[in-house]
Order: sequence, then structure tokens, then C-alpha cells
Amino acid sequence: MQKVTLYFLERPDIKINIELYFNGSGQLILDGYDIGKSVNNSWGDSDYEYTITIEPKEVMKLYEILGLEQDNREALLEAIKDRFGVNEAYTLFEKFLKFHGIDYSGFTYI
Repeated sequence: MQKVTLYFLERPDIKINIELYFNGSGQLILDGYDIGKSVNNSWGDSDYEYTITIEPKEVMKLYEILGLEQDNREALLEAIKDRFGVNEAYTLFEKFLKFHGIDYSGFTYI
């Protein structure tokens, strides 16, 4: 499985891990997990999970938008990491997808 870390932070009060990868079905997945005291203070629970799933047909649109060779998954992962590799990756990537009319499913769990 091809995977990149978009953002990682570990402090005594919080751990944040946001990864981007292709699953076995060719879906592009952004998967994030925040855990710790800071999360509890903000959300009332010690962990917060969030995911964006993009179907293969919609992933193909990303190659064109980002000016990449079709089906070059490694280049796509790196281009998205370069653009969205920050703590706000989920929110920024979701706005980008909406702006460009790319269908996706999003999920958050507190």
C-alpha cells in the first residue's frame, strides 16, 4: 500500500497523525486521528477521528487538476502532501475537493 504522512505531531497533551493512501480498491483515503488532553478539552472526548474517501473515478480528476501523469499514484500522494501537509489537512483538502467538484465521502467521529 502506498502511503504518506500528511501531518504528525506528538506532545504530552496531544498526538495527531494524518495519513494519505490508496487502499486495495483504488480509493484514495485521507485518514486522521487526534488523541490526548487537548482533544478532550476541545471536543469533550479524548480522541477525534476523520476520514475522506475518494472513489477511483473521482481520483482520476485529481491528476488533471494537479497537472500530473494519470495513474502515477506516488506523484499524486506527494503533490497532495506538498499542498495539504499541515494540521488543517482534512479541512483544506475537503474545501479543495468541493471547489473542484470532486465527489467524496467524509466521516468524523468524536
